[in-house]
Amino acid sequence: MAGAARPLAVFFDLDGTLADTAEDLAAPIHAMRAARGLPAMALETLRPHASMGARGLILEGLGVSSDDPTFEPLRQEFLRRYEAAMLVHTRLFAGMPEVLDALDEAGIRWGVISNKFERYVRPILAGLGVLERSVCAVGGDTTPYSKPHPEPLLHGARIAAVEAQQCIYVGDDLRDIEAGHAASMRTIAAAYGFCGGEASPRQWGADHVIAHPLELLHLLELR
Repeated sequence: MAGAARPLAVFFDLDGTLADTAEDLAAPIHAMRAARGLPAMALETLRPHASMGARGLILEGLGVSSDDPTFEPLRQEFLRRYEAAMLVHTRLFAGMPEVLDALDEAGIRWGVISNKFERYVRPILAGLGVLERSVCAVGGDTTPYSKPHPEPLLHGARIAAVEAQQCIYVGDDLRDIEAGHAASMRTIAAAYGFCGGEASPRQWGADHVIAHPLELLHLLELR
């Protein structure tokens, strides 16, 4: 981002951007398929759908869409199974600890804005050891809206006490970039993430695309 003003805050999506949560998100589907006598499904098949949460994983893993009358009981079962084991395999992406350290050292505030329920976001960040460092932990139910609506991002900016135009939002899904644009934030597409959907990250219209978290340091001229 040579020539652009250094941001006052950087916000991250959680699933597929800050942390690799795919294995723990896929685990309920594996268990639900097994309980129904269905064959095992490869993690890499489910991985691109992990950013869409229960809705996307149930559609891909069990073939049930959100408008099906059997969806809601499946969603509740999924959430019960997930909440019981959210931090078994979940880790910050390689390079992300260095990114967070560099942001802290540069005095740039950073936070997490996810479509995941806030009651999941906070314990996951705590388990990863970064909750107290994060200026905000916004979930999909923190405000009346979820991404791609800009309100969760604007809420994060208000918590951080910065103007949205002075922020960057990093995400691995088209709706992240749409939310960032709607909130007047600069956007970075995390091509290393889950990146579900038909369009590639380079087609989302983000200001920048990164293939590894450490590339963010070069964009922000922090190394």
